Amino acid sequence: MRPAREALTADLGLVGLAVIWGLNFSVLKVVLRELDPLALNALRFPLAAAALWLLARGVGPGPELARADLRRLVLLGVLGHVVYQLCFIFAIDWTLAGNASLLLATTPVWTMILSASAGHEQPVPVAMLGIAVTLGGMVLVIMGSGEVVGLGSQTLRGDLLMIVAAMLWSFFTVGGRGPVARYGALRVTAWTLWIGTPLLVLMGLPSLLATDLRSVTPATWVGVAYAGVLSISVAYVLWYHGVRRLGNNRTAVYSNLVPVAALLTAWLWLGEVPTPLQGVGAAVVLLGLTLARLAQSPGPSSRRWSSSGNS
Repeated sequence: MRPAREALTADLGLVGLAVIWGLNFSVLKVVLRELDPLALNALRFPLAAAALWLLARGVGPGPELARADLRRLVLLGVLGHVVYQLCFIFAIDWTLAGNASLLLATTPVWTMILSASAGHEQPVPVAMLGIAVTLGGMVLVIMGSGEVVGLGSQTLRGDLLMIVAAMLWSFFTVGGRGPVARYGALRVTAWTLWIGTPLLVLMGLPSLLATDLRSVTPATWVGVAYAGVLSISVAYVLWYHGVRRLGNNRTAVYSNLVPVAALLTAWLWLGEVPTPLQGVGAAVVLLGLTLARLAQSPGPSSRRWSSSGNS
């Protein structure tokens, strides 16, 4: 009963993560009206780092960090936090929202490829079908908005950056599985975030110094806190907890719930009623998610799980 309960907890946590990230799209759009993207990162990442420090203190000391894992954690911190966040936020700025969402939905595909290459999980046909159905539902959701006009030359920079962002997040997911198994999701998330935060602050410092912070509205400050504490620190812990309990592939599929959550948020909060095609797409996404989640994909052997060289 305990494994089943732990898997259910991970599932619920990932649904909560989808809601957090779905809301975050609207939050970021509002905040970026007053703050430059680099300045925003320089403000929200220290908040996320501080929140994770408090959470890490609450769980007490854990296993000592092995020197062999230090290089991997540095790489994950730079790629999973610094480079990914830069690609993500500028891609949204440079391309259409529909294109960005559609391209970011390729994350499970890259995760499945990387996970199979690393020997973590071998996808079974039902899981592959679930991912394909989920991506198909994503297409319907985005096409239903009437905003997708193709990957034209005007949006090419943003489109390419979003594909890179999807690959980087997949690498962050697969590459972090071994350390998460050894040290726990909270500690790995905190360590990698503490590695990436100083770099993001240095990059955003010129923009931050050029910003009149006294003119920033209270609502924007709330948005900065939300984008830092919830969408980064809490969400990343939920993500890695899902990786540990459910595996790379099934965790990655939950990222496709994020646009559905964003659509519902816009409906309830902004009064944007979804089109019938978007409603069908949301239902297809949930169907694909269910197929991928219920698929029994072989997990890693105990030797792979414990070996830092093959994790």
